[in-house]
Amino acid sequence: MPAISPAPRTTLGAPSRPASRTARHTARRTAVLTAAVLLAAVTTAPSALAAAGPDAPEPSAPGASYKAAHDTLGPQRLTPAQQRLSAAKEAEANRGFDGVRTRAALAGYKVSGALHQPQKTSYWCGPATLVITQSARDGVAGRSQQDAANLLRTNTSGTAWYGVNINVANPTGYPMADALNNRLPGAGYVPRALPYTPTATDKANFKQHITHNTDNDYAIAGNAWEVPGGPHLVGHPNIEIFHWVSIDGYNTDTAAAQVNYIDPVGGVSTSVISWAGSVPKSAHISSDTLTTIMGGRGYVW
Repeated sequence: MPAISPAPRTTLGAPSRPASRTARHTARRTAVLTAAVLLAAVTTAPSALAAAGPDAPEPSAPGASYKAAHDTLGPQRLTPAQQRLSAAKEAEANRGFDGVRTRAALAGYKVSGALHQPQKTSYWCGPATLVITQSARDGVAGRSQQDAANLLRTNTSGTAWYGVNINVANPTGYPMADALNNRLPGAGYVPRALPYTPTATDKANFKQHITHNTDNDYAIAGNAWEVPGGPHLVGHPNIEIFHWVSIDGYNTDTAAAQVNYIDPVGGVSTSVISWAGSVPKSAHISSDTLTTIMGGRGYVW
């Protein structure tokens, strides 16, 4: 775990930083702007994305300025195949959500049934999230996180959100999406990048996506970027944390205004992650808050 500093950073997930210390410092000074628009053929900086459109929030989300000043992730791009798949899934999710909003209350949470396991190291939240998210579909518990880490090309910096091609057919640079599609043929997982300040449309889309995946027995892999002064996952301290979680259900009574997620830190020894003792294995959270937490990275649905 890193030493505590005025703005300490814990790498549990996917910082996607440049390889060298010099590159990291240079990137921070220039405040690289990231997060591609989902169906755009060219990259749009998230700060511009957040400022554009009639539903752009005002003011910016807590922590958004910190993310803009410290991001080191370079430009992102969806492949043409991902763009086509995204458009098709988007239309299907939109149609399905109309029924979610109009149906009578169904008394609580609907979940896809992902099976928790604690991450084996301080930086294996990505491998743990891969096996947890996969289990929502096929119900198989206890898969090897080492095998998942090898597939994802996870290292001590974590599991990348973007910029790493893994050993699968036709890699896209999004390792979590590629790994899930490799392990669950036909699943059609696609990445959704988010701006530092997710818009009302981003938040509405996430509700549609979690209901679509849950109703079809799939979980979502979410890439959280928690920063000082911004919202945090349940039990996480007010420091910078890159972290993967599996989002596997939604509150049917509120049309997904709250969701259920599974946290790989839950159940981890405090000798591995000092603050793990306060983290539950699963928790409920506002879907809008979770969307904000994933701002500047995104999720795979």
